[in-house]
Amino acid sequence: MAKKAYIHTFGCQMNVHDSEKMAGILLREGYTFTDIPQKADLIVFNTCSIRQKAEQKFKSELGRTKSLKRKNPFLKIAVAGCIAQQEGREIFKKNPQVDYVLGPQNIHKIGSMIRTNEVMVSIEDNPEIGHIDLPVLRKDGIRAWVSIMYGCDNFCSYCVVPYTRGREKSRPSKNIYNEIFKLALCGFKEVALLGQNVNSYRSDIDFESLLKRINTIEGIERIRFVTSHPRDLSEGLMSCIKELPKVCEHIHLPLQSGSNRVLKLMNRGYTYTDYMKKVERLRKEVPDIAMTTDIIAGFPSETDKDHISTIKALRAIEFDGIFAFKFSPRPGTKAEEMGEQISDDIKSQRLAEILDIQDEITLRKNKTIEGKVQEVLVEGESKTDKGKMTGRTRTNKIINFCGDNSLTGQLVNVEIVKAMRHSLEGKLVI
Repeated sequence: MAKKAYIHTFGCQMNVHDSEKMAGILLREGYTFTDIPQKADLIVFNTCSIRQKAEQKFKSELGRTKSLKRKNPFLKIAVAGCIAQQEGREIFKKNPQVDYVLGPQNIHKIGSMIRTNEVMVSIEDNPEIGHIDLPVLRKDGIRAWVSIMYGCDNFCSYCVVPYTRGREKSRPSKNIYNEIFKLALCGFKEVALLGQNVNSYRSDIDFESLLKRINTIEGIERIRFVTSHPRDLSEGLMSCIKELPKVCEHIHLPLQSGSNRVLKLMNRGYTYTDYMKKVERLRKEVPDIAMTTDIIAGFPSETDKDHISTIKALRAIEFDGIFAFKFSPRPGTKAEEMGEQISDDIKSQRLAEILDIQDEITLRKNKTIEGKVQEVLVEGESKTDKGKMTGRTRTNKIINFCGDNSLTGQLVNVEIVKAMRHSLEGKLVI
């Protein structure tokens, strides 16, 4: 009988895609997959250390595996991802049930690791990661994540990514093109290009040229990308969004704070004025573009005045949606060592205000498209609205509407009947 693997992913889209790659390797090694850890011969935790909450969830789940190991001494347990990179062999001291530890730059080694009976660690820097193409097991047959680069060179004061994922390394454009070409042959309709800062993609060509090449692939209907760093958002990229028919009118552009003082402490490399100039230029070039962002509430030494600056920024820019979180001190970052850490109560209050204001803005913006017809890529049956189909507009808004499964994977026109904060209700236009 084939061995079974259970993979639990924490964190960002990059971790989700890394898990798809590890699943591809394990499938090649003869494994099948289960959603029940008690039935697994191999348990893989792909970890995240961007926020403390994700780390706490992982350590709680890892603790539960001690009893599983006692019941099944042949069970193998692997810890991958950012926490694996940070803690390395220290993981074994508190968790002797763990067999393998591998960082984000070395997930390709999981196949060779499981063939041994030795406890193994691989957290070394991997300068060749951009040139290693791995098998990928994707559950979604319509939308695909595709890594175009790894690591980050920005060293924001709150972020562990340059320490856990290493410095920037871009994949050759030929490898990316070939991967997406094969996805198109398999029926995929949309690709989302992944990088910590896609704007700084530099290989044999630049990011704008890469978008132009991918835009020529027959069968691919939509191209998205995350994440863009405001400092590096170029006029060339704005032109690509405007002119390339497959590049969607949506951008995720993390602001983090509306206070120049806090932005400087964060080492973001731009001011609020810099950010606003790019937003204004982008909206002039692409009037219907949807913008989303990240906001951190309660960064060290953040004053009421700084917080109010962020509130004013939200009202001035009017994002379509935000991802907002309380500041979480991360080991090894400069922000962890900063004085004047904000109390959790104040962080919670500020976060609640940020979310309430953004909810009002999102609903108001969504209401403006009621009665309008939007192109929708149908993804399948809705998980939240039983009996309906679901898909996304080009601006990345989720919409549910009446239809049947034969529409899955197709581009259809849907009239927006009712707008809510986090989704839309629509009517299929025949």
